[in-house]
Amino acid sequence: MTATDATPPIRLLLCDDHAVVRAGLLALLSSTAGIEVVGEAGSGEEALAMAARVRPDVVLMDLQLGDGMDGVEATRRLAFGAGAAAEDPAPRVLVLTMFDTDADIARAIEAGATGYLLKAERPEELFAAIRNAAAGRTALSAPVADRLMAQLRTPRPALSERERDILQQLARGLGNREIARALFISEATVKTHLGRIYGKLGVDTRAGAVAVATERRLLG
Repeated sequence: MTATDATPPIRLLLCDDHAVVRAGLLALLSSTAGIEVVGEAGSGEEALAMAARVRPDVVLMDLQLGDGMDGVEATRRLAFGAGAAAEDPAPRVLVLTMFDTDADIARAIEAGATGYLLKAERPEELFAAIRNAAAGRTALSAPVADRLMAQLRTPRPALSERERDILQQLARGLGNREIARALFISEATVKTHLGRIYGKLGVDTRAGAVAVATERRLLG
């Protein structure tokens, strides 16, 4: 086989806000046949700008990127072609993260991620996931796939009208006492409803509840 007949390598862009992590991934992937790291980014904004320049096939994206744009928003913009020339296909985005909560997984998939991989995976699993993502195939860590299947088997119940009211107040940044005053209920009742809201949305923080509610358009 001649050089011109060879399949070109997968062009990969790394996005992680930790320089040590990027260095480790670069060292690991640089010696992998069929994969070429064409750039590194330490923020979502940098990933968008670099992707527009180097035109990667796959972006390996962390979810937590410090200050500024997070990995979910960067994934959405990359997956839907923001910042790329109209004639260029959008890169596939493969999430590589330590976080495997239902809310994180749902937000990333809804944002257009082709796959969701955990950083605890073996290198061979990472290589296979990159190749699958480049080919347009879904790539999921086994624990992530299990969680998605569990969600499909047991869909979460809808929010009640009162829970939606509390969620609206939560999105405004109100604390429990302020929510109680606004809705003319006790603070203990607010806490009870919040617990139910967290359970239904698969989150464990106020910010997580607002993020998932925003993604699912529950605040309109």
